[in-house]
Amino acid sequence: MSHYPEIKVDGVFLVRGTVPIEGVRVHPLRRIADERGTVFHMLRKSDPHFMEFGEIYFSSVYAGVVKGWHKHDEMSLHYACVHGRIKCALYDDREGSPSKGSLMEVYLGPDSYHLLVVPPLVWNGFKGMGPENIVANACTHSHDPKRSFRLPPDDPSIGYDWATKHH
Repeated sequence: MSHYPEIKVDGVFLVRGTVPIEGVRVHPLRRIADERGTVFHMLRKSDPHFMEFGEIYFSSVYAGVVKGWHKHDEMSLHYACVHGRIKCALYDDREGSPSKGSLMEVYLGPDSYHLLVVPPLVWNGFKGMGPENIVANACTHSHDPKRSFRLPPDDPSIGYDWATKHH
C-alpha cells in the first residue's frame, strides 16, 4: 500500500492502482475551538472547490458498519466527518478514466478534519470507526434514487476488504 503521492495529508492511501482517482480531492478544513466549544467549517460558496448546492444531510454510522457501495450519475459529494471517525473507500471504474481500477482510502474525523470531494460516477462507501460517527455531505444535486447505483459492501467487482488495516 502506497501513500497518496500528490496530497500531503495523513490518512489518504492509494490501495490499488498506480495513480490517485481522477477528480477526488481532499481539502483541509478549519476548526475554531475555544472554551465554549468548536466551530467546524465545511464549505463556503467562495471556496475555489465549491461547485453548486443541491442539499446537505448528515449520516450517522455505527462502529464497524459499512454504508456502501454507491455512486451517482451527476452528483458530486462533499464529505466531512464532524464526530467520530470514518474510513471512506473509493473505487474508479469509469470508462476512459486515467485512474480506472484505482482504489483509495481516506480517513476523516475531527482529528483529521478535511473535506473529501468525490466526483460523479466514482464508487464510494464508508465504515464507522468510532462508537458513534456523524458524516456531513453537502452534495451538488438533490438525491434522486433513479440517478444513483448501489452495490453490497462485499461486491466482488470491486474486491475491497473493509477489515481494519495496519498501514
